[in-house]
Amino acid sequence: MASVIKIYALFLGSALLMFGGGLQGLLLSVRGAEEGFSLLSLGLIGTGWSVGFVAGSITVPLVVRKVGHIRAFSVMAAIGTITILLNLLLINDISWILLRALSGFCFAGAAMIVESWLNEVAENKSRGTIFSVYVTINMAASTLGQIAMSITGTAGYVPFVLGAISFICAVLPTALTSSPQPRPLASAKIDVGLLYRTSPVAAIAAFSVGMANGAFGTLAPVYGYERGLDASGIALLFAVAAILGAVAQIPFGRLSDRIDRRLVLIGLSGFASLVGLLILLINPEAGWVMYVLFAAYGFAANPIYAVAVAHANDFAKDGDFAKIAGGMLLILGIGLAIGPAIASMIMGAWSPVGLFVITALFHALLAIAAYLRMRVRKSVDAADRAPFQPMGNDKQVTPETIVLDPRTDSEEYEMPVDEEPVPEELASSNGETGNVQDGKI
Repeated sequence: MASVIKIYALFLGSALLMFGGGLQGLLLSVRGAEEGFSLLSLGLIGTGWSVGFVAGSITVPLVVRKVGHIRAFSVMAAIGTITILLNLLLINDISWILLRALSGFCFAGAAMIVESWLNEVAENKSRGTIFSVYVTINMAASTLGQIAMSITGTAGYVPFVLGAISFICAVLPTALTSSPQPRPLASAKIDVGLLYRTSPVAAIAAFSVGMANGAFGTLAPVYGYERGLDASGIALLFAVAAILGAVAQIPFGRLSDRIDRRLVLIGLSGFASLVGLLILLINPEAGWVMYVLFAAYGFAANPIYAVAVAHANDFAKDGDFAKIAGGMLLILGIGLAIGPAIASMIMGAWSPVGLFVITALFHALLAIAAYLRMRVRKSVDAADRAPFQPMGNDKQVTPETIVLDPRTDSEEYEMPVDEEPVPEELASSNGETGNVQDGKI
């Protein structure tokens, strides 16, 4: 608990970042629909975020090594703030797609920098606590950002300015922290071949979750809007799905520690597919039926990725978790980028309810794949498994999240001896090192 109290500034900075991200993501989908953007354009806005996020996860570590953490974080937050305000000034689909990609790039970079600070101060005995608190704060802040749209509405400038304020305020706690200067950010260790050899089900789950959740997260607000919900109704719809999805990780995670995790994946993905089919058949108007179905979808769909990561870790050899999780992260990102684009085409060719063709299909494919793998491979004994670890929003997982995860061995991300985070003279000149000997900033 002492470690958590010491790093409150980092948690606060992360919370402000996630609040702005939650508000912006929901706002752009609904406001874009109100502005008359085509369904394809709305889908590509979601694709832009994922492409930018993956690009940021890969390239921002190089930026940090050149200019340092505080400068890099300030730049990411500033550009992220500018993109939100430009969305207000440039209301057209092409601009929003490009700005959303830039926003995803900056969001990934800022999140990685905060996570690197957390990783630096986390001792082995406190890493699990810090990671759990971090995940909880992020999910709560992102959900509050979505709920904020029910207060601000989508018209006018207020929601955009509120999102911009939260982004730029995220710099303040981090810039003033006295935490030690972190080492360079981790670059993603990716070995898709190793992932598939270790756990084909985990690889399929990463892609299926990316396709389904990428489409749902971007276009479900549009579906709600088309079915008659106002801004408050859409915000509540997503808040209910997010909260139940977060809560569901605990019981299903503990259950997966006791039985074959693939059984849990079959149950969750099968139920999520069934809910998608029900929405397809009923196509509910705004009302309690829609809320119940969305709540059920979030309850089943949100824990899937975390259970899949735990399943992959069960079969991973010592020192391989980071590579396997990095491979899952890449496959997830590809699905998150493709899903909204394909779903928007189906919605445009058929109707908005066509969104749930994608969710039902890919959840069903995962359930089938998990069942088939159970017939050819035994599960790891419960006594030999690492405990399930809850995870945050799968659209916001970065390589640094993997490093912070208590299941990652510290040796997996050791930096080479000759690779320094920032030269001392550069750190001194940019204000990031007040005392090089004691590591304070």
